[in-house]
Amino acid sequence: MEIDERPFIPDLRKYAILLDVDGTIVDLAPLPGDVHVLGSLKNSLSRLIGQTSGALALVSGRSLGDLDRLFAPLRLAAVGGHGAEFRPSPGAASNNEDPFGLEPELRERLIAIAGGGVVAEDKGYSVALHYRLAPDREKFVRDAVAEASAGPWSAPIEILPGKFVVEVKHAGFNKATGVRKLMAHPPFAGRHPIFIGDDTTDESVFAIMPEFEGLAFSVGREVADVAGCFATPADVRAWLERIAPVRENACP
Repeated sequence: MEIDERPFIPDLRKYAILLDVDGTIVDLAPLPGDVHVLGSLKNSLSRLIGQTSGALALVSGRSLGDLDRLFAPLRLAAVGGHGAEFRPSPGAASNNEDPFGLEPELRERLIAIAGGGVVAEDKGYSVALHYRLAPDREKFVRDAVAEASAGPWSAPIEILPGKFVVEVKHAGFNKATGVRKLMAHPPFAGRHPIFIGDDTTDESVFAIMPEFEGLAFSVGREVADVAGCFATPADVRAWLERIAPVRENACP
């Protein structure tokens, strides 16, 4: 189903809205710190929180602290760090699947790859090497990350390729494991999730949507077995605004 051709307006009493962030609801930027969240998007999310009785969450590779900074003053239910962090409701304490993060020596090896347009982002539970500023260095980054990550380490390592980024974290958790945990908590439990994501790291969540009779939508690329595709993050934002309109009789 193409969203623009057959607008899908879900019953927000029955569905939960789960959203990746970078490249899905916000536009990609040269560096992660350059990303900007529009006030209109925050307003749409705020309305959706009310209209879904709180069943709205972010599912991101960013940390919960970074998400809170970006979306302030909103504080949202979220899966952060590719499943390393989990917060089932805005007021809940966060759970950490990887409290110690990557070994210091591994982090140092990975951070040392930066330079020449390659930027290292140390998240504690992972290190991401961004090469959006130097796309010609993709092979160098991938090879260097593979060499630096070669074990043995105290725990299995997973390398996550993405859009102009390669990220290294411990294995055993991902966005899908975080979403499964989220869907066991109210107000998500018993609802059908709608998940929207753009990158290869979102495909683990696409794959589990049938478990909850949910729907998956990709952004910017066609993906097999999803319900539809948005062309750009702007189209996703427009859809979110469409399904959560301002109510004429709403209190100011």
